[in-house]
Amino acid sequence: MNVFPTILTPPRRAVIETENGRVCLAGGARTVHEDMELTCEGGKVTLTAQTAGVRFVRLCWEAPLPENSRFLGDVWERGYGEFEWRGFVFDRAMPWYFFALSGETLAGYGVKTGPDAMCSFTCDPHGITLHLDVRSGGDPVRLNGRTLTLCDLVCEEYAAADLYAAQRAFLRQLARGAIFPKEKVYGFNNWYYAYGHSSRKEILGNAAHLSRLTKGLANRPFMVIDDGWQQHRYDGYIGGPWRQGKKEFGDMKTLAQEMAAMDVIPGIWYRPLQNRDEALGVDLFRDKNGDILDPSRQEVLDYIAQDVKQFCDWGYKLIKYDFSTYDITGRWGPAMGTDFCDGKIHFADRTKTTAEIVKGLYRTIYEAAEGRAEILGCNCVGHLGVGYMHLNRTGDDTSGRDFSRTRRMGVNTLAFRMPQHGVFYDVDADCVGITERIPWEQNEAWLKLLALSGTPLFVSVAPDLPTDEQNEVIAKYLADASERTEIAVPLDVLNYTTPERWRIGDETVFFRY
Repeated sequence: MNVFPTILTPPRRAVIETENGRVCLAGGARTVHEDMELTCEGGKVTLTAQTAGVRFVRLCWEAPLPENSRFLGDVWERGYGEFEWRGFVFDRAMPWYFFALSGETLAGYGVKTGPDAMCSFTCDPHGITLHLDVRSGGDPVRLNGRTLTLCDLVCEEYAAADLYAAQRAFLRQLARGAIFPKEKVYGFNNWYYAYGHSSRKEILGNAAHLSRLTKGLANRPFMVIDDGWQQHRYDGYIGGPWRQGKKEFGDMKTLAQEMAAMDVIPGIWYRPLQNRDEALGVDLFRDKNGDILDPSRQEVLDYIAQDVKQFCDWGYKLIKYDFSTYDITGRWGPAMGTDFCDGKIHFADRTKTTAEIVKGLYRTIYEAAEGRAEILGCNCVGHLGVGYMHLNRTGDDTSGRDFSRTRRMGVNTLAFRMPQHGVFYDVDADCVGITERIPWEQNEAWLKLLALSGTPLFVSVAPDLPTDEQNEVIAKYLADASERTEIAVPLDVLNYTTPERWRIGDETVFFRY
């Protein structure tokens, strides 16, 4: 007998919100209202609408949950230190999937990756509600007779004795078409000492340093140039055009060749949707008075594809793209509840949901790379990126200035999104920022945890900072990160948001940050 209710049976109630108001309907496998039809059979949820503009669909399964239940949900994009097991919080939005724990039983509830609606769950002691945001930006979607597969539901119970293994088993049921890097990804990233102020000389210095520390390793490291290389970067603007670097960087193709000659692999960061290229017509922007491109337009996607092809032609073999969720929605993750997008956001194509538009952007970047570069998403909607990104930066920025931020953003997201690693994509919990402002002992613990975790390891090292002894430690963990396949399992997650005890192989390792 199941401890938790199922969501694979038709819901008891359905709420549809259109441009004309909200209607509450009896649930069931098939619900018809005016010119709309909603189906929920075998876990597949579909919506057909003729002329009505639809905003939200909510499905309610009214069945009691155990009183002592605790819940852990995912978040919309990166983690901001908020992952934790909690009791009933009626308005806590849990995007894409959640776990419920009672006694010796763990239940997983979720939707398969790549849905056409923005899906989140809420729970109270009386049941489970699935919230489906089907808007196009802030506007009602106009399907014009099209049938939209909103999501495919999955629900399963497991023995909770090995919580981590059960979570991974459930997430494997959700993952569709996941892709992964050809080799283990590790190396340097210049952001957490430079913070956007860098030069060709510094990048080549970083590349030479990285090459020395990894000499003899078969799997070569990446040297990723982060924000600050682009032609136009000034206060309040960190966008394109991206077809050439600023004068301090010179020719970007030559720079990539010089990095490659040092036996490191060139990588590059960019922000695809903010652009002030004068060749772009005003109709291609989300707001005619703004600088954020409208990804619902094919011309915009074609332009972005040319950016990506340019990076690959220059010789960059890892492309890290950033800010896409914020630029599409006008919000950071913590500002999103069950209402994903700012209501003031408008797209040209209102026949597509926001989820479809987001996937179109991710697909464009992935396909434009043509297998020539690893794709690393940052500020991305992970559930929609499965199959389009090899790696995902799953937490907000760590720091080269304040280690408490690294602990909150980095350790928390590594612990609670670790089950996604090697299932959805490779999970990047962000960098180790080695600067004079962070005590070495704290950075060493974070460096060791990332290196032993089996996840990607990126290190930001201020030029000429590390001592010979510190360089030996960095080199050791870079070597571990280049080939290690074990996955670290956090052991304190039920009572601690930044776990200190981790199981690595057959050993329990204690980290004091």
